[in-house]
Amino acid sequence: MVGKLLLVCLATLFGGPFTWLQDKPGTKALPKGYADDASRLNRTGVAEVWSIPAEPAAAEIQLRDLLRRARTQGLRVAIAGARHTMGGHTICPDGIVVDMLPFNHMELDSGKRVLHVGAGARWSEIIPYLDSRGCSVAIMQSNNNFSVGGSISVNCHGWQHNCPPIASTVESLRLMKADGSIVRCSREDNAELFSLVLGGYGLFGIILDVDLRVVPNERYRAEVETLPSEKYVSRFSDKVNGAADIGMVYGRLCVVPGEKTFLREAILTTFRQAPCKNEDIPRLKSPGFSMLRREVFRAQIGSKAGKEIRWNAEKVLGERVGRKYFSRNQLLDEGAETYEEHNADRTDVLHEYFIPPQRVGTFLKRARAIIPRHHGDLLNVTIRNVLLDKDTMLRYSNQDMFAFVMLFNQPRTAEADERMETMTQELIDAAIECGGRYYLPYRLHATKAQLFKAYPQAAAFFQRKRHYDPEEIFQNQFYVKYGRP
Repeated sequence: MVGKLLLVCLATLFGGPFTWLQDKPGTKALPKGYADDASRLNRTGVAEVWSIPAEPAAAEIQLRDLLRRARTQGLRVAIAGARHTMGGHTICPDGIVVDMLPFNHMELDSGKRVLHVGAGARWSEIIPYLDSRGCSVAIMQSNNNFSVGGSISVNCHGWQHNCPPIASTVESLRLMKADGSIVRCSREDNAELFSLVLGGYGLFGIILDVDLRVVPNERYRAEVETLPSEKYVSRFSDKVNGAADIGMVYGRLCVVPGEKTFLREAILTTFRQAPCKNEDIPRLKSPGFSMLRREVFRAQIGSKAGKEIRWNAEKVLGERVGRKYFSRNQLLDEGAETYEEHNADRTDVLHEYFIPPQRVGTFLKRARAIIPRHHGDLLNVTIRNVLLDKDTMLRYSNQDMFAFVMLFNQPRTAEADERMETMTQELIDAAIECGGRYYLPYRLHATKAQLFKAYPQAAAFFQRKRHYDPEEIFQNQFYVKYGRP
């Protein structure tokens, strides 16, 4: 096992991709008066970036003053957390950006297993807090960089299998509306507004704090298997569905170019409960080898050999993790920076498509044709499943779905972005034709017609936005493109 891993490492470092020549950080800080997001393709001039105070009482007073000033001066307001969306969802041109990150207070009701937490808190702050109290996050993304407010504004999901999105874990939230008033929203109180704010992309008000259901931390042992991609759904059904002792699940697809390889093979990783005493649950710590894992991952850019090395490394490391124990919190507590692009001339772009189980094969067949035709440099595909969402209006999971999370790398040029736009629109059409949907937090490459076809409820969603915010104080680039009448 160690010998195999060493060979993979040597191949990565000396076998041709020369990752260290590509992976030289070259990003620059934004000049004052500008805002951007994780895409690094949305640099936009704004009137102000305003950071909310951490102290709740002071924050509420100052936020009311800010909204009053915005109304008086005719300014628009966008709400930002970790800014990991990619379509200007946290930016309004010439508007005010409210930076929520300082608003990160938290308190756990251990008896009810409910975490009361400020919207600006990142999961990287929450996980250690819960870990020290024997608890864990019920549903979140696969990385810890994101903020709570941002996560529920996009209604995220993750490796927590056979679960609806994060909205299902929200007991209630407090929202400051455009007029400065504060309301509590839940399934019983202001229920319509609750369904709009969850997955509402910050268009209905400023989420102040949230009551989230949490779960016990627990110990897992991984089981890893490689299989043809056309058998993934049936194998998932046989192994995972109905298995009460599996805590988390994800899949990967092979991205090595070639008729016999591209999206043809899959790895299914399940984390099965391994009950133990509380003191035997693994302590929260880094999974290690972060530099090596980054080198292997970034070596894929523009390189078939790099993609082959990475896929082989995934399979070799699968043998290794199958012999280890992990805590739930360990699996959740890793940042996206381990893998993200640092160079100034390139960027990583996410896509995500939600496909009904019975149509997965058809969608993958379409994707195998579309992506190579547009020379998309696909670095990763993660497979997750997500159940029917009963809580939000602008829902992507209108039935049980498999989610395909795709990470592409592209130059930061207008020409490359145009190519990405064309490819994205074709993939969206393929998803819609399969009875599926695409995820809204990413680049705004979908046409307006595609948005309304994928999300028939969008017209009602935007109408209710103007009902609750008639002066359209809360705006962002997503709303500017798709929501304005």
